[in-house]
Amino acid sequence: MIFETQIYSGNLSHIHIKGGATEKFFLDKDSAALLIIDIQEKLTAVMKTKEEIIKNCIHLIELSKTYNLPIILTEQYPKGLGQTVEEIRVSLPYYIPIEKFTFNCCDEPSFLNEITAANRRNIVVTGMEAHVCVLQTCLGLLQEGHNVHVVKDAVCARSKDNWETGIEFMRDAGAVITSTETVLFQVLRIAGTEEFRAISRRIK
Repeated sequence: MIFETQIYSGNLSHIHIKGGATEKFFLDKDSAALLIIDIQEKLTAVMKTKEEIIKNCIHLIELSKTYNLPIILTEQYPKGLGQTVEEIRVSLPYYIPIEKFTFNCCDEPSFLNEITAANRRNIVVTGMEAHVCVLQTCLGLLQEGHNVHVVKDAVCARSKDNWETGIEFMRDAGAVITSTETVLFQVLRIAGTEEFRAISRRIK
């Protein structure tokens, strides 16, 4: 028998629980896609946490390559803000960015086409800035019916206050706030495999 209850504490008050867990919190290799939003040369140059963001994003790219997760890459006005940073470009299995002017990636038709083609319910979100393009895209994806996992140590803003505002806003809107290692080990699922050993070596 499956019991349905509702949590009334904290920010999960709107979530219905079945069988003690809820589907949106689960990630696996068959349901997830990676989204990298606007980690571009001129934007990255003014981010205080850029090294950590790039490192964690590359960890997630390597996970995606290991399990053939779709990777969707966007660039905001690359003529003015530059390309995706080189460290990420060379890590990607292919470099085909979606160029945009809109802050919400979902307002760019070619982006929604890529999301539809990926056919993945769970979107793992990285990028910048947390309170602008990442936030607005998160809201757009939620509106489209996707589960959104925002990787807080692979998302940044120019100020800590704006980063915190973006993260809190997205959590309140219904996104799952997660971390790089949480995503890695959710997708890996078990220890002792070649995939586990390869990812473990990366994060030591």
